[in-house]
Amino acid sequence: MALAVKKDMLVTLSVRMADMSGKILEESGPEGLTYLHGHGDIFPKLEAALEGRFPGEGFFIKLEPEDAFGEYDPDSLVMVPVERLGNPETVVRGLVFEGVPGEANDGRRWHVTDIADGMAVLETNHPLAGMALQFEVKVTEVAEPSDEDAVGDDNVVVPGFLSIADRIVSEDEEDESDETMDRMLEEHAHPDDSAMARMASAAPRIIR
Repeated sequence: MALAVKKDMLVTLSVRMADMSGKILEESGPEGLTYLHGHGDIFPKLEAALEGRFPGEGFFIKLEPEDAFGEYDPDSLVMVPVERLGNPETVVRGLVFEGVPGEANDGRRWHVTDIADGMAVLETNHPLAGMALQFEVKVTEVAEPSDEDAVGDDNVVVPGFLSIADRIVSEDEEDESDETMDRMLEEHAHPDDSAMARMASAAPRIIR
């Protein structure tokens, strides 16, 4: 008898994520994406919609910004002189810092999203912050964890585009997360919506 999606089950999904115009932004590969259900490792609204479903079931779901990558926060952008971040020749778009130089570490990870005129823009906003998204989801497999699978372990890998992890991750996960963020910064950036352009529309916080 097929197993249903419930807490502590390993669930494999086929997922396609698109914006509200239908443009595909991300999708799972042929092997799908596997996560441990019931531990808040994917978007809560998506996890709730999966509860009780069986392999072969598919559905569409729309997530508003607050249910996905969050609302866009203009206060999560700062401008910093490039030399404060290290050798200017090595400071590039996509670089990640554990804090803003000259300020107390608040636990957030700051990404360099733009560089111009000797200044770098650091921000914690996800590239898809402020966007409503739609997901096409199909459950492909539901299985009980084996003895090797650590139920509730913080090292369970979270699918990169299904959640924002607010926990400490392993080095391998961190590398994968950074690669996903870099790709999104590159693919979803709009020439008229650069970090510098966004800061020009508001009073930026500048750190000297």
